[in-house]
Amino acid sequence: MSRHEIPGKKMAYQKVSADQRAPGHSQYLDNDDLQATALDLEWDMEKELEEPGFDQFQLDNAEIQNLENPETTDLNLDSIQPATSPKGRFQRLQEESDYVTRYTRSAPKSNPCNFCRLLKILCTAIVLFISGILIGYYAHKKCPSSATSSATLDLQLYQEILETIQAEDIKKSFRNLVQLYKSEDDTEISKKIKTHWTALGLEDVQFVNYSVLLNLPGPGASSVTLSSSGQCLRPSGRPCSEEARTRSGQDLLDSYAAYSAKGTLEAGVIDVSYGNADDLKRIQKMKNTTNQIALLKLGKWPLLYKLSLLEKAGFGGVLLYVDPCDLPKTANLSYDAFMVSLNPGGDPSTPGYPSVDGSFRQNRANLTSLLVQPVSASLVAKLISSPNSRTKTGVCSPLELPDNDERIVNMQVQTVTKFKTITNVIGYLKGLTSPDRYIIVGSQHLTAPSSDGQEWASSTAVITAFIRALMLRVKKGWRPDRTIVFCSWGGTAFGNIGSYEWGEDFKKVLQRNAVAYVSLHSPIRGNSSLHSMASPSLRQLVIEKSHFNCSRKAKCQESNVSSVQIPGDADYFINHLGVPTVEFTYEDVKTLEGPSFLSEALFPKRTAKIEEMDPFFNLHETITKLTGEVILQIANEPVLPFNALDVALEVQNSLKGDQPNTQLLALASRLRESTELFQSDEMRPANDPKERIPIRVRMLNDILQDMEKNFLVQQVPPGFYRNILYHLDEKTSQFAILLGARERCKLLASNETLQEALSEVLNSINSAQVYFKAGLDVFESVLVGKN
Repeated sequence: MSRHEIPGKKMAYQKVSADQRAPGHSQYLDNDDLQATALDLEWDMEKELEEPGFDQFQLDNAEIQNLENPETTDLNLDSIQPATSPKGRFQRLQEESDYVTRYTRSAPKSNPCNFCRLLKILCTAIVLFISGILIGYYAHKKCPSSATSSATLDLQLYQEILETIQAEDIKKSFRNLVQLYKSEDDTEISKKIKTHWTALGLEDVQFVNYSVLLNLPGPGASSVTLSSSGQCLRPSGRPCSEEARTRSGQDLLDSYAAYSAKGTLEAGVIDVSYGNADDLKRIQKMKNTTNQIALLKLGKWPLLYKLSLLEKAGFGGVLLYVDPCDLPKTANLSYDAFMVSLNPGGDPSTPGYPSVDGSFRQNRANLTSLLVQPVSASLVAKLISSPNSRTKTGVCSPLELPDNDERIVNMQVQTVTKFKTITNVIGYLKGLTSPDRYIIVGSQHLTAPSSDGQEWASSTAVITAFIRALMLRVKKGWRPDRTIVFCSWGGTAFGNIGSYEWGEDFKKVLQRNAVAYVSLHSPIRGNSSLHSMASPSLRQLVIEKSHFNCSRKAKCQESNVSSVQIPGDADYFINHLGVPTVEFTYEDVKTLEGPSFLSEALFPKRTAKIEEMDPFFNLHETITKLTGEVILQIANEPVLPFNALDVALEVQNSLKGDQPNTQLLALASRLRESTELFQSDEMRPANDPKERIPIRVRMLNDILQDMEKNFLVQQVPPGFYRNILYHLDEKTSQFAILLGARERCKLLASNETLQEALSEVLNSINSAQVYFKAGLDVFESVLVGKN
């Protein structure tokens, strides 16, 4: 590959002098340094944009001007592009002519010589040149071309593995799992999964059991009675007497909130809409909310956060529902009950530590003082005397209870708590060169009591299809470099209990060894569009895979990759381990456009069967292949396909807003400078097989593996992620912790909460800046020591 500069064009990267690493991390407090911390380290991408693969990153005119006039640069965030960096994985290794790598020796000085010596040298060179051509010709006939890189061979191998994945096989597996769910309990299902994975050849498949406290529906069904008429209604909206005659006893228990307080409350109903700070502030000015019942819509903001606000406001109960206007027109869920869990994660009786034998059990049957009852839109319509939410014109009218109307209801919530055994199925495929590095792939097998098994069967069928394809290749003698851990979690619907307990049990091991988490929680939620979720460090890899599939047959919005809070068992790995995470799903476009937290409601899958959404299982096949290729690349590439600069770009994007903080902006600029240096000076040579040194690659991977841990914070509002790199939804790019703090400031007299949140963000960015600076210093020290 030529290192010479192409005339008339700027070079791909500008060499940055080593003294730019020198400033200490504490200088962000000095106002005189703000100009020096500007984005004057921009990468010149004009040449990059003319080469394949660089269409995802563009610099606007402002950044180009900054490159030409560094002394006039300013902390202008308008020039920040979406969080994709210039080919962070550095498949193209061409550099400018004056870039001297740390491994390049200096050229010897030329000495003057006479004409005869020059002639001798010329003749010798001609002879050597001809000999080289002959040797190269015959060597080429006998040996593979050196142009065939190991990366190309790896991609061919990946495709051979993925080609064995077929939609028809996934369909058969799915149908068998659904039938199994109808006839067996959770313990027997776990045994079947273990037996199946073992038969496919997966190594060391084992059960990991935990005795945990579950909150289940009580012996009788919950009800809501209208005091004005004395009419008793079930959560579905049907009369108590009618529903008892037409439905089975188990179906009466479909709708409940796990870990809610239980009892009876008769009080007035106050419509709080979505329950945000503005709603509550308006209501508290008009009414006394003490021991009243809140009529609350699910969707905007996390449920646990809204319940915490209602508790502080003095409410005694909550009627929770999903407004029909927030759902796609094709979804008719007006009479459907649903379940929610009020458990933030893990066994409530052992918060923060695993439920192993001998552990102290706390008495935490109820996780809130509120009586919480999920109800259908039909019940709410009867409560507010609204017969239909959709008008004749087809425009949906949201359900609302007028402020001046009074409704008195009697709500009865019945639940029971009992200890039950939750089973995780864990299978290992040991890595060849780095068996102590784990890529964790997770699905679920225990769902809500009201589910018919469709969702978990889809998830399990996908992970099993990939195991089958992988083990066919392993039986021929191949295995990945890093260990792949396949997990089927129990207790997901009750608060991701199985994954939390396993994570807490193996926390020390996972903190050191976990590389990435790949989620297969619920791969088919619709059939309109492919939706990709990835942590910032994995975003570029996911864009590459999504772009390739979008150009073929998959339905997707190009580069639709986001870092948002997602449901399922990825929670522990994101929030407590800081592990990079990825998930591919199919969604309904209308659902994506609506409130982001509708997924907290677990509806029975009778209304939207998986086979109706994906009759030929082509979507399942696409998800399996996309996910499988990402797993293989993370598990097998010498340098982890993570991107440090994308993390810095995400931080800068998250600081865009109406109230910029100068200290945060300056610190974010320094973080970006450090990550640019890191990718140019360390990742670049490590991706070149000619310059790759094993000990340096291992050091580099250790830094890449742990970089997102810097963004874990201790205190966040209930329902918010502790990993601040993840947003509340795709509509907002600001740090969620700052949005939540500003919300709470509306209800409080002081801005102390906001100052605490700003401090958490500042410390996280500072920690990441110090982390990368220390990493660069370590590499520099190693180099000096060898010289």
